[in-house]
Amino acid sequence: MTGLGSVEGALVDLDGTVYRGETLIPGAADGIEALRTRGVPVLFLSNNPLKSRSAYARKLTGMGLRAEPDDILNSTVVSVDYLVREHDDDGIYVIGESHLEGELEAAGLELTDDPDRVDVVLISMDRSLDYEALTTALQSIDDETTILATNPDATCPVEDGEIPDAGTTVAAIEAATGREIDRVIGKPSPITVEAASERLGVESSRCLVVGDRIETDVRMGVQSGMQTALVLSGVTDREDLRESTIRPDVVLDDLGDVSSHL
Repeated sequence: MTGLGSVEGALVDLDGTVYRGETLIPGAADGIEALRTRGVPVLFLSNNPLKSRSAYARKLTGMGLRAEPDDILNSTVVSVDYLVREHDDDGIYVIGESHLEGELEAAGLELTDDPDRVDVVLISMDRSLDYEALTTALQSIDDETTILATNPDATCPVEDGEIPDAGTTVAAIEAATGREIDRVIGKPSPITVEAASERLGVESSRCLVVGDRIETDVRMGVQSGMQTALVLSGVTDREDLRESTIRPDVVLDDLGDVSSHL
């Protein structure tokens, strides 16, 4: 496996790369330290919409990793910014948890569960998802409705396996409506690439992305000209890699192995 070239910024995934649930993955702290020691700024880039940047920073700090809120970018932040730019006057129905709804409302966006007032349906991870929410979404969608997703991940890795993520709900809505969603906002979307590059102050072509998902982390890197490192500490194993047409630049057992490729 070849080494990585010059890297001026690193986008590092969280779930399955740095930790699983509340457990720090072995080697993760060493990998972050190796990047920072070489003067590479690290932005933690997550599709998980469940917490604020401050909450993620506290979680990482509690695990022994130095992190400030400005070191975090997740799909909630990118989604809120996108909706403010593109759908500021639209009624939005959200399948998602209270943190996401609160961030959208704090940005001045109009949330509604009245199908007659819905212009945008935003699909996100919701651990209390029920039939009523799916029904409201279905009844809100017509040919003019914009359907968005914070992220496409079908599952999220936790300590004892995986749990359903936003992509599972996306599949249900697409099956019920016969429509594909209009846009994913989180990884691997160019929307997130632009936001991350701006936050780091580094062109995407000079960045390294490290993550455990081929279809989001590695795909985003390949599409945007980044260098890519796939870690096998999360949802992807070597059989998945063999079956994929998307190829990372390097494959790591865990984030700690990144130092040998810098």
